[in-house]
Amino acid sequence: MLSTRAGPAGPEEALSRRAGARYHATMSNPKLGLIGLGVMGANLARNLAGHGASLVVYDAAASTTERVAADTGGVGAADVAALAAALPAPRTVFLMVPAGAPVDAAIASLRPHLGRGDAIIDGGNSFYLDTARRQADLARDGIHFMGFGVSGGAEGARLGPAIMAGGDADALAPHVPLFEAIAARAPDGSACFARVGSGASGHFVKAVHNGIEYAHMQLIAETWHLLRRLAGLDLARGRDIFATWSRGPLSSFLMECAVRVLDTRDPETGAAVIDAIVDTAEQKGTGQWTANAALRYGVAAPTLAEAVHARCLSGLKDERMALEALLGPSTMPFAGDVEALVRALEPALLAANVAVLAQGFSLIAAADAEEGWGVDPVNVARVWRGGCIIRSSLLEPVAVACARFGRGPTILRDHDLWKLIEAGDAAWRQVVVMAVAHGIPVPAFGSALTYVDGLRTGRLWADMIAAQRDVFGEHGFTRLDRPGRHHATWAPYDPAPRG
Repeated sequence: MLSTRAGPAGPEEALSRRAGARYHATMSNPKLGLIGLGVMGANLARNLAGHGASLVVYDAAASTTERVAADTGGVGAADVAALAAALPAPRTVFLMVPAGAPVDAAIASLRPHLGRGDAIIDGGNSFYLDTARRQADLARDGIHFMGFGVSGGAEGARLGPAIMAGGDADALAPHVPLFEAIAARAPDGSACFARVGSGASGHFVKAVHNGIEYAHMQLIAETWHLLRRLAGLDLARGRDIFATWSRGPLSSFLMECAVRVLDTRDPETGAAVIDAIVDTAEQKGTGQWTANAALRYGVAAPTLAEAVHARCLSGLKDERMALEALLGPSTMPFAGDVEALVRALEPALLAANVAVLAQGFSLIAAADAEEGWGVDPVNVARVWRGGCIIRSSLLEPVAVACARFGRGPTILRDHDLWKLIEAGDAAWRQVVVMAVAHGIPVPAFGSALTYVDGLRTGRLWADMIAAQRDVFGEHGFTRLDRPGRHHATWAPYDPAPRG
């Protein structure tokens, strides 16, 4: 079973110390600038300092700068100019500021104090096209700009995140031992750090990670909804089912999070916190970026998109309540076998999670083919095995599948990975049919199943779409029996029956 801890503990702590020792042996007391000392930035600073980095830190709040400098044994800079002046050339400055305008503002303040050969690393959740723009702009002054996807939250930043680095290999090379040292450990002890490719690949891969995260979370939520509100299981029974699954093939950090949710009681009422939470889910935008990227690169990633749509639908709480009162609820009394549903959900959830990962890697492959980043999908899968939010036991077989088919349209061509889909196929259909028959919306389960069915269907419905496009727009179509692009002289509309 995969260890899903955010960072080193016990035997993993020893591995981290060995990685740190390798780093210390490689470089002597390096200096690194760090701007942005919020929770993530401060924890990352402590992690870096604990592995031998000599830091120069700066935050807009002077008291925060002083505190983090004291915590890390680093130098607190009064401003950006002082930070740059305290760094030896070639300088490297790590930004941990919110994505968007704050990154551009930080770059603008730094730029007059940097020169050719210096480097800026953006460790926030930046939009990958913004990263590409910044790289091109700074390259005119000979300044390297690298985008790091950092996953694991505040705890991961302190104890060991997964790091997806993108950018110039030569600029990154001097710091690779340090970032390997601070990263999470995979179950085999390897560092969850990799330069995934050139350009903006680091931030793109992180966005896809977040899109997969949205979909995994939606599947878990739908599963809980079916157990609790369709099958009518009490919280204790549902909690034990989740806890059992979290120790088996469905082992993942997100399943562990779900168990923690179900174990938590309100200290004032003693009731389960989950039962008091409003059924709306917010988003920060990275899921939307992934869905939009799928459209941009022409990739089928329906479950990654549906997970975003599901959050949007959840946000219509007032409208949903009003329509339920006006039209009546869609949910019907459960007429099925509760135990059969419980048995079906585990293999169905596993198969759907495989389909979600396949969609994510298809998107990475398509983007890489167009952008020329040189992304190795095996490295991506290996980085995701520890530290990040989507770490799970599935990443091991996915890494193997990526080695065989990761640069193609789908990793589901891998026999061993496909067996996981096949093993859950009947149960998955049973779950979707039960849900639809009883008025339970399951957008993630349904879209993932449709995706898999579409991939394995040799002849789909798109012949009618292609024909209609030629009828009204003369867009042309291809034929089964001859090469080239064709048009037809379409019959006039005649509504008369011909039976």
